[in-house]
Amino acid sequence: MFSVLIALLLLGILVTVHEFGHFFFARLCGISVREYAIGFGPVLFQRTGKKGTTFSLRLIPVGGYCAFYGEDSLDKADQEDPRAFSRQRVWKRMITVLMGPGMNFLLAFLVLFFYVWIGGTASTVPCVSTVEAQSPAEQAGLMAGDEIIAIEDQSLIDASLSTFTEAITAHQDALLPSPIGLTVMRGGEQLQLSLTPFYDEAYGRFRIGISVGLISRTERRADGSTHIITNPATFVQAGALAWNNCTYAGTAMVSALKALITTGEGLENTSGPVGIVSLVSDQVQTGGFDAFINLLIMISINLGIMNLLPIPGLDGSRLIFLLIEVIRRKPVPPEKEAAVHLAGFVLLIGLMLFFTYNDIMKLIH
Repeated sequence: MFSVLIALLLLGILVTVHEFGHFFFARLCGISVREYAIGFGPVLFQRTGKKGTTFSLRLIPVGGYCAFYGEDSLDKADQEDPRAFSRQRVWKRMITVLMGPGMNFLLAFLVLFFYVWIGGTASTVPCVSTVEAQSPAEQAGLMAGDEIIAIEDQSLIDASLSTFTEAITAHQDALLPSPIGLTVMRGGEQLQLSLTPFYDEAYGRFRIGISVGLISRTERRADGSTHIITNPATFVQAGALAWNNCTYAGTAMVSALKALITTGEGLENTSGPVGIVSLVSDQVQTGGFDAFINLLIMISINLGIMNLLPIPGLDGSRLIFLLIEVIRRKPVPPEKEAAVHLAGFVLLIGLMLFFTYNDIMKLIH
C-alpha cells in the first residue's frame, strides 16, 4: 500500500509541475486563470485566490488542468470577456501552452542535475559480459563477471570503454603481438592474468575475445551491506551529465513512439494510469529512492513529449491552432476549434479506458 501511495505521489508531482508551467507563464504574460486543478472528478479541497483563480484538489489523482476564461467556450459573452484566453496576444498564448511540457523537461533536467551534483556519479569499471571460445581471454582464464581494473599499469577505474580498447591496442605490432597483463577482480579477490591480443581483420583492431560493459563499483560496509562507490561531481559535470542523459532518454522515447505509430511495435508494453502506478510501485519496492528518481525523470520526459503530439485535446494540438492563427493572421472559428478539442478529449478518455482495462487484465493474469 505504501509503494502505491509513493507511485501516486510521483504522478501528482508530474501533473502539478506540468499544470504549474501553464499557470505560472500565464500569470507572467498577464493571462487570467479561471481554475488550477490537480486531479479530476469531485472536489476534495477548493480555495479562491486573490486574483480570482480557483485552486482545486480533486478525487481522481491521474491528471489535472489549468482552465482559462473563455477557453473552448461557445458562449459569446465568454468570448468577449477581456480576460478570455482567445483575446490575449497569440505569442503569449503560445508560451503559456508550450510551458506545460516545457516544465516537465525542466523538472527532469533539474532533478537529475541536483541528484548527481549532491550525490556524485557512480564509479565504474569494465566488466566482462561474454568470453569467446578459443580466444586469448578464455585461454588466460577470464570469466564472465570479471572486473578488469587495470591493463599493465593503466588503471581502468572510471575509464571509458574506448580507453579500455585503446589500452589493449597500445604498443601492439601486427607482425609480432606482445603479451599484456590484466588486473582482475573476481569475487572480491584480485588476480593477475597475462594474454596476447590478436589482430581481428573484421574489426580492424587488436582484440582479446571478450565483450565488456561498464558497471558501478561497490564496496561492503561493516554491517555486511553493499553500496555503490561514488565520485564527487562539479557543477559543470552534473549539468553536462544531466543534459546528455535527458537528451538520450528523449531521443529514445521519440524513436519508440515513431515505431509504435508506424509499425505498432511496443503496443503490448503501453500502459495507462493503472499500469504506471503498478510499475512505479514495483520498481520503488525493489530499487528504493534511486528507482523513484529514475522513474520521475523518465516519466516526466515522456509526459512532456506526449503532450506535444498534435493530438486534439493535448497541448500540441493547441499549438497547431495557434500556428494556424499566426499564418492566417486570424484565429480559427471558436466553434470549430472547440469541436476538435472536444473530439480529442473523448478520444483520450476512450484510450485511457482501453489501456486501463488492459492494465487490469495484466494484473489479474
